[in-house]
Amino acid sequence: MANFFRAGPRSRSLVASRLALAAVLAIIPTVQASPIGFEQALQLAEQRSAALAARQATADGAQQARTAAGQLPDPKLAVGVENFPVSGPDRFSWNRESMTMRRVGVMQDVPNAAKRAAQREAAGAKAERERSMLETERLAVRREAALAWLSLHFAEKKLAAFGALELQNRLLQDTLAARVTSGAASPSEALMARQDALDLADRRDELLAGVEQARALLKRWTGDQPDLSADGEAPDLQPDLSRLLGDLDRHVDLRAFTPMLAMAQADVDEARAMRQGDWGWEVAYANRARAFGDMVSFQLTFELPVSKATRQEPVIASRQKEVERLQAERDDALRRVRAEVDAQVAELQRLERALQRQQSQTLPLAQERAQVTLASYQTGRADLGAVLAARKNAIEAQLRALDLQSQVSAQQARLSHLIAE
Repeated sequence: MANFFRAGPRSRSLVASRLALAAVLAIIPTVQASPIGFEQALQLAEQRSAALAARQATADGAQQARTAAGQLPDPKLAVGVENFPVSGPDRFSWNRESMTMRRVGVMQDVPNAAKRAAQREAAGAKAERERSMLETERLAVRREAALAWLSLHFAEKKLAAFGALELQNRLLQDTLAARVTSGAASPSEALMARQDALDLADRRDELLAGVEQARALLKRWTGDQPDLSADGEAPDLQPDLSRLLGDLDRHVDLRAFTPMLAMAQADVDEARAMRQGDWGWEVAYANRARAFGDMVSFQLTFELPVSKATRQEPVIASRQKEVERLQAERDDALRRVRAEVDAQVAELQRLERALQRQQSQTLPLAQERAQVTLASYQTGRADLGAVLAARKNAIEAQLRALDLQSQVSAQQARLSHLIAE
């Protein structure tokens, strides 16, 4: 190794390549990762989500209940005895008194048509609300799974990129002993390199912890898999901003308001239908003693809403206020959503500009500085501290670029899961 810096450029390049390969094999752990793609992670999250299953059950229940809405109530069976004597000469006799009858009848209450139509509208609106909530939950699950996958993906990329700095540091330490022996470097520089190695170990532990934390979060959505890895490249999640800003009415936080308003309006319609009153009918058969003939009776009943000002009208006014409340809340939510989306779009644009500067300017400059400093060190015109600082700056610039990529992708994922199809 002492002859490394005395060798020609091609020899030094060959030795450096071999040392780098050996360092890679020494650093990279030999684990069998379980790769999972982006779309696969989102599908698994949908399949395993207990919250989504709960919402699905609620939506199915509301759809089933819709069938019964607006139906006539169950009929009533009436069975009894009429005009049974309990005093006089015919007391406790079933067949001596002509008015004694064993009676059986069927009664049916009939709510008015407007009320039943309003009940059907309310049930349909409730089913639609539950479907909206289900879609909102589905988008939330997919969004969180996407963020978890992206977090692990970029955490792994940062850890892999950090390995390059460790390789360079290890190569430098391997050659530093020969330089100290030959007098080309001082012992203090060897101590400096060892201290730098310890700092790098601390930084690696931070990155490893980030990977494990991101992996644990992704496992929450995809299930327990050993050594889970975010496989493949990050997808292009760039949202259509013009469509997003133009379709805010279908924002996940607003979709439920439309069926909720429909439900409230159906309640108003039902209250108004109560002005008309309901009606009903009854058919009865009465059996008497053989000496007397049997009887059949039929009757109609009608509700008489005679006090509308104190009964129906206050209920109508109360339910109308509920409609007004929901309209006001929807308007407020729309303004809030518009402000939040505008802020998120502005943040995405800021991150994209920062990423573009980092990749096109900051990172190339840092890498060039590291190369120039290393060349100066090899020719004796720079000290080891400058080399280590330049290398750290270069790798931190690369990690910063990956961090910005992660933030851009995460912001795109959030915006892409705001509008329900």
